[in-house]
Amino acid sequence: MTTSRFDDSAALENVIAAITAILPPQFSQDIKNNLIASVRTTLENMDIVTRSEIEVQEAMLQRASEKIAQLEARIEQLESTND
Repeated sequence: MTTSRFDDSAALENVIAAITAILPPQFSQDIKNNLIASVRTTLENMDIVTRSEIEVQEAMLQRASEKIAQLEARIEQLESTND
């Protein structure tokens, strides 16, 4: 599975807007700007797996589980005929 950088600008802007909304009004604009820059840098540097990548892995795991169950049943069948 590959990971990707947090490059969804809409999501990033939503996070920044939420943080800005909870900052006390007495914070200077410089403090707010520094905090926002730190959050932006942190999020952009994180390796984040997308929902679609998770869904692909879930589907692969489901197929593998089904195949394992089939093979186990086949092994039991072969073992019972050899007894």
